[in-house]
Amino acid sequence: MTYSTEKLQEEKVFKDPVHRYIHVRDRVIWDLIGTKEFQRLRRIRQLGTTYLTFHGAEHSRFNHSLGVYEIIRRIVDDVFAPRSEWDQSERLVSLCAALLHDLGHGPFSHSFEKVFDFDHEAFTQAIILGDTGVNRVLSRVDESFPQHVSDVIAKTYENKQVISLISSQIDADRMDYLQRDAYFTGVSYGHFDMERILRVLRPREDQVVIKSSGMHAVEDYIMSRYQMYWQVYFHPVTRSSEVILTKVLHRAKELSEENYEFAMEPYHFVSMFKGDVTLQDYLKLDESIVLYYFQMWEEEKDPILSDLCQRFMNRNLFKYVEFDPSKEYKKLNKLEKLFQQAGLNPEYYLVVDSSSDLPYDFYRPGEEEERVPIHLMMPSGELRELSRQSDIVDAISGKRRTDHKLYYPKDCVMNDSTHKEIKAEIRNILGIN
Repeated sequence: MTYSTEKLQEEKVFKDPVHRYIHVRDRVIWDLIGTKEFQRLRRIRQLGTTYLTFHGAEHSRFNHSLGVYEIIRRIVDDVFAPRSEWDQSERLVSLCAALLHDLGHGPFSHSFEKVFDFDHEAFTQAIILGDTGVNRVLSRVDESFPQHVSDVIAKTYENKQVISLISSQIDADRMDYLQRDAYFTGVSYGHFDMERILRVLRPREDQVVIKSSGMHAVEDYIMSRYQMYWQVYFHPVTRSSEVILTKVLHRAKELSEENYEFAMEPYHFVSMFKGDVTLQDYLKLDESIVLYYFQMWEEEKDPILSDLCQRFMNRNLFKYVEFDPSKEYKKLNKLEKLFQQAGLNPEYYLVVDSSSDLPYDFYRPGEEEERVPIHLMMPSGELRELSRQSDIVDAISGKRRTDHKLYYPKDCVMNDSTHKEIKAEIRNILGIN
C-alpha cells in the first residue's frame, strides 16, 4: 500500500452542524488537517467582520474547508465513482484541493487583501508549493503532486472536471458556505436542497453537469446565493465595520511610512507596510494577532488611529446614507471640504463603499473572465445552458446589481461643541437631523 492509498485504521469523524458528520479515512487528508498551516484556519473567521452584525457568525475557515472537503468526498466516492466519464485516479487531488482551497486567506480575509493588495489564492499556492508542512505531506504522495493540487486552485489543471467541482457557478465551495453562513448567522436565505443537487450531478467530458430533473433544486440554489449576498455578505453594518477595519490598517501603514513612533510597534505588519512580505511573515498573522494590535493602538497618541481602533473594538461604527458617486460627485467634493474644515480628515471619515454581485451568468465571447455556465443534461443526453430552460434564472442572468453607500461618523457630525455652523451644513447635505 502506498501513501496515496493508505487508510486510517479507524475512520475519523468531525461532528458538523451542516453535514452532521465529516468523514476522514485517507491518511493524506488526516495528515494535512494536522499541519500548522491548516490549523491556522481555526483562527480566521469565515465571514470576517460579519460577527459585528450577526453575533453568531464566529465560524472559521477551518470549519468551511472541512465542509467543502466532505461535499467533494461524497461526490467522488458516492456519485461519480461508478461512472465511466469520471477518472477515479483524480480522487485524491480533488479531495486535497477541496480541503486546501482557502489555505491562503489572511485575517479578516478580503478587507486585508484590499489594503495590502494581496491575493489569497496566490498565497494558497505559495503554501502548497513552499517550505511548509502541507507541502511535505503532499510531496509524500508524489513529487509532482503539490503542483497538481496548486494547479487545481489556479484553475489551470488539465482535468476541467476537477476544477469545476471546486470552482464554478455551482461548486462545493459555494454549496458549503451558503449553508454554513446561513446556519451561523441565523438567517433562512441560504438553505437549498443540496442532497438533491448531489444526486443529479454528472461528470460529462470536461465539465460537471446537472440532470434536467434537478433544475428546480438548482434554481433554489441560485436564489439562495442571490439573497445571501444582499442580506448577509453586503449588509450595510458589516460594510461599515469593514470600512473602519480597512482605514485602521491604512492609517497604521501611513504612520509607519512617516516614521511615526508607535507606543506598540507593529512588528507583525512591518514587512507588509514595506511591500516585501514573506510567506513566513504572512503565516504568523491571524485575527487574534490583529485584534491585539487594535486593542493596544486604542492608546496611541495619533488621534485618528486611536479613534478608529476604539470604534472597531467597541462597535461604534459609521452610519451611512445612500449615495451614487457617478451622479453626486459634486456633493462629495463639497462634503470633503466641509469635513476638512470641521477637523475630520475625509480620507478616514468620509468613505464611499460599493458592493456588486452577478448572481449567474453564461459565457460571452471576448469577456476577460470566462464564466463556465451551468449545463442541464436532458433525457436525450443533449446539454442545454441553464438560463435557456429556467425562466427564474433567465430573469436574473447577466444582470449585475450594484449598491453604493456613503459612510461617516454620525456622532462627530451631530456634536456641535465645535464647528457648529459647518456641521449644520454637513447634516443638511447628508439629509440627517
